[in-house]
Amino acid sequence: MLFNSVHFLIFFPIVTALYFTIKHKYRWILLLLASYYFYMSWKPEYALLLLFSTIITFYTAIGISNTQNQKLKQFYLWMSIIINLSMLFFFKYFNFANDSVKEFLALFSIHFEPFVLNVLLPVGISFYTFQAISYSVDVYNNKVNPERNFGMYALYHSFFPQLVAGPIERAGNLLHQFYEEHRFEYKRVADGLKLMLWGFFKKVVVADRLAIIVNTVYNNVGDYTGLYLLVGTIFFAFQIYCDFSGYSDIAIGSAQIMGFRLMDNFKRPYFSKSIPEFWRRWHISLSSWFRDYLYIPLGGSRISVPRGYFNLFIIFLVSGLWHGAKWTFVIWGILHGTYMIFSLATKNGREYIVNKAGLGKFPRIHHLFKIAFVFSLVCFSWIFFRANNAHDALNIISKIFTNFSFDFSAHLLNIGWPTLIIALSSIALLEFVHLIQSHISIREFLDSKALYMRWWILIIIIISILLFGVFEQTEFIYFQF
Repeated sequence: MLFNSVHFLIFFPIVTALYFTIKHKYRWILLLLASYYFYMSWKPEYALLLLFSTIITFYTAIGISNTQNQKLKQFYLWMSIIINLSMLFFFKYFNFANDSVKEFLALFSIHFEPFVLNVLLPVGISFYTFQAISYSVDVYNNKVNPERNFGMYALYHSFFPQLVAGPIERAGNLLHQFYEEHRFEYKRVADGLKLMLWGFFKKVVVADRLAIIVNTVYNNVGDYTGLYLLVGTIFFAFQIYCDFSGYSDIAIGSAQIMGFRLMDNFKRPYFSKSIPEFWRRWHISLSSWFRDYLYIPLGGSRISVPRGYFNLFIIFLVSGLWHGAKWTFVIWGILHGTYMIFSLATKNGREYIVNKAGLGKFPRIHHLFKIAFVFSLVCFSWIFFRANNAHDALNIISKIFTNFSFDFSAHLLNIGWPTLIIALSSIALLEFVHLIQSHISIREFLDSKALYMRWWILIIIIISILLFGVFEQTEFIYFQF
């Protein structure tokens, strides 16, 4: 079930109304049934995978808690991790691994015809797999007590607002909230609805409108010059941000309406002045997951600098693979790993140059330069993330640097003036809101205005969605991961 569908617009109000109507002790049952219905609306049989992952993680956590034998604890932990990762590998990476072996053997003129697994990737499997692993590790490290109620744990593992594309929640933050009684509170519900509305605007007005241009360019690389390809790449940067952060806003807002607090997933990432800052602002639940469950176990900051850089590189390589079973995603991860290491390694040298050059006397100009530079690096990496294959990505890069002419015959990317004007206007509005948010939260900003002004702003957003939204029920980009 897509958030941007009539199905969800019927489903969510019904679930919410029932949630506040029935007694507190039965609410978790309602949410569990609703979550499985939500997930089964894509492909019912894949709910068995979700249930299997839930059973394995629940009982291995109980096993970890019930034994004092350290080796047995480790056995239960690794059992949970290996089984969950095996499911992820089988459905997401099996064909990729076979194709990679085939291509490698072909270099030595060895013929290998791999078995092809013709199954759809279960939606959300990367997200709920990582959530399951974090729970197992936290129980092992005594950060949380294992949940003894299977139904409650199943709800934590399948909670529908964040099930298929995050945020990747930790048990310590979310699980206990299912035991709390949440009453209907007008302000909380209103704030949640506002956040959902903003998320819908990002998705159907900005992201899906930009997708028309981006898809036209990236699916016909040979037809456009570097100028158009650069514009398409910049538009993709805003498309993927609005698509994913829009999903997160709807997820966080819908959970908030019912009284649940999910973690923030984005904090104006394109205002970052360094690559490390970008990753503290972009997909926060995933970057913090890699920090807590991979980087720190590998040694964190307690090891030598070269080893720390190597570990960072491995983390970004894994992050690239997590995003998709394609070499373009691996290259994307390698690029960000390289960016991160270079940024950390040259930090002192860059600060010395800034001081010597006197750039500190012009902080705003210096900050704008850093923001523009980081945005350029991120956009360059987005080329590999979005390109259909590595050949297209390299072709795009080549044209951007060698063929930057304006071809009027391309007729504004073959999409027409209205779409282009709506796209540019929506990006301008988005950045205006981000500028406001850099000083005050948008909710506080709205609350500071007169009642009639707040209603006018909300009505304008609703009208904008209805007039300029793209209502083709386009899947969120991160559903494929």
